[in-house]
Amino acid sequence: MSKITFDYAKSILERVSFDPILFCKELEKAIKTLLPYEIEQLQEWLFHYIIEKPELKQCVLKVNS
Repeated sequence: MSKITFDYAKSILERVSFDPILFCKELEKAIKTLLPYEIEQLQEWLFHYIIEKPELKQCVLKVNS
């Protein structure tokens, strides 16, 4: 079940990546719903994903805090 939640969070983040503010809000929601090990997976995914989208780098700080 948690794999579904993780994949859903990633798909939402991909869909809203056009807007950094919305992306940050959805990232905060994902962090609240995911398990600790899933948050680590999300961090790894984010670091690879933002290489192509540098405007989203500010949101990565939310994951690290």
